[in-house]
Formats: sequence, structure tokens, C-alpha cells
Amino acid sequence: MVLRKKQGNVCRECHRVVDGEACVVCGSTTLTNDWAGYLVVIDPPHSEMARRLNITLPGRYALKVR
Repeated sequence: MVLRKKQGNVCRECHRVVDGEACVVCGSTTLTNDWAGYLVVIDPPHSEMARRLNITLPGRYALKVR
């Protein structure tokens, strides 16, 4: 089993995985590296998970943010 380092910080507001200092979706600068679970949404209108999580834009998202 190979453990990998988490990919970047996550926005505490919209749970999007971000690479910079602020979220490109909501503009929040409240980021954390304490998160778990990873979801990639490609086609939000046709994704049951995106609907359940209120995700409207494609991208990488964390499932649990602490």
C-alpha cells in the first residue's frame, strides 16, 4: 500500500481543493490542510454526488473538512 501526501489546501467554505492562497470559486482565503476524502466532479448537472453536495462547478473537492 502506498500512502500519498494530500493534494493542496481545501477551502473551508465550498470544500474545493485549491493550489493557491485563495479559492478560485468563492474567493475565500480560509483554507485548511486538515481534510479527508476526495471527489472529482466532471459533469455536475448529471452527477448524483454533486447534487447531494450542492456542487455546481467541475473540479476537485474534499468530502470532509475539519
